[in-house]
Amino acid sequence: MKSGIAKRLLWSWRPESQREANDAIVKNMLLHWFPSTVTKRSLSFSYSFWLGTISAVLFVILSITGLILMFHYTPSMERAYPSMKDIDFATSYGWFLRGVHRVAAQLMVVSVFLHMMRVFYTGAYKKSPGKMGNRPRNWVVGIILLLLTLALSYTGYLLPMDQLAYWAMIIGANVAASVPFVGEHIKLALIGGTIIDQNALLRFYVLHCALLPIFMLVLMAYHMWRIRKDGGLACMDQVSLQHGMTDAVPASTKTYSLLGITSGIDIKVQAPSQMEEEDRILSSPNLVRRLWLVSLGTMAITILLAIYIQFPLEAPADPTMAPNPAKAPWYFLWLQELIADTTFTLAGMTVNGAFLGGIVIPSILLVWLVAVPYLDRTSAANCGIWFPRERLKQNIVFTVVILVIVALICVGAFCRGPSWVFYWPWEQWPELPVNF
Repeated sequence: MKSGIAKRLLWSWRPESQREANDAIVKNMLLHWFPSTVTKRSLSFSYSFWLGTISAVLFVILSITGLILMFHYTPSMERAYPSMKDIDFATSYGWFLRGVHRVAAQLMVVSVFLHMMRVFYTGAYKKSPGKMGNRPRNWVVGIILLLLTLALSYTGYLLPMDQLAYWAMIIGANVAASVPFVGEHIKLALIGGTIIDQNALLRFYVLHCALLPIFMLVLMAYHMWRIRKDGGLACMDQVSLQHGMTDAVPASTKTYSLLGITSGIDIKVQAPSQMEEEDRILSSPNLVRRLWLVSLGTMAITILLAIYIQFPLEAPADPTMAPNPAKAPWYFLWLQELIADTTFTLAGMTVNGAFLGGIVIPSILLVWLVAVPYLDRTSAANCGIWFPRERLKQNIVFTVVILVIVALICVGAFCRGPSWVFYWPWEQWPELPVNF
């Protein structure tokens, strides 16, 4: 009697059979988040670098720190900058929370971009051989997640309403206005008027704190579910292809009467593309342990960087005094540099660089990325392999695009001075910036 009472007090439910216990695990979202077994290759750091997990952990860090910062931030033109000052100097550990949030935002942009590069170089966007999965669709979802990450970082970049934020908002609005026919309408919807004022700040605040995070969360959940639906990471396909069709010993607990009465089929059982026992390990504790280690490592690096890297505010936003040069966030500097490089005069006509470099070329790159899985005709047997020889041309083109973007970012960050004039890093800028 005492034993039964103690059991009911300590645990309210006990399964009466193994089947009931298994059903409970399947129905539990937390326990069924991962498969019961995974391949050893999928846990390897050298294949995926766990970049997807790192990105998800950074999103959780951003959500927690952002929620706390919302209690101290006031989204108004008069109070935005003073409230940021209060966070840095008056709120207990406010500087630390803001630093962690800022560092995590920068790291998430990098990790999501590197994750996209890893998927491309391993050909993991291709449909698995012999499976009903749809990895090309998940690749498109990943591209959308990258765009949402950039949008989240950009909208948060503008909230302090210092000079850096204000003029970055001006640059973005001018690029949007360069779209033919509908540009002015896009700009009007984006900033809520013809000038940067309370309407613009409120729009970016709602986007950053509500709409974009909701879309991000929903698509991240779908992205992870899609990975399970497609059979796991692409490297698991290689293990399946290595073993191919294997004869399986009929289990005494199963019935094969249907096979027995079907014409042309005997009692012999075949297991197509099944993993050998030595290739698989239990998710718990192996996967769970590594997941915690990656999560703790990500949090530790983010905290250390937030402690040692400072993000001081610039002067309050001043519409009458533009910084020279006025630069966009580092991840958009390649667009700003591209706009400058595509603005030129030909036969007395000035080419609009904001439209050509800020809209047309990025749109072409985006369409190409979305279409890559459907244009790639290489064998699906290369899926999940780093730099296969058959995909050499695709990898070279992708690498050239990445290097050009990185080069444009470096030029914009280190070689552009007042009036966006080119200076080598070792050259001295003029003491007085040129004002227009």
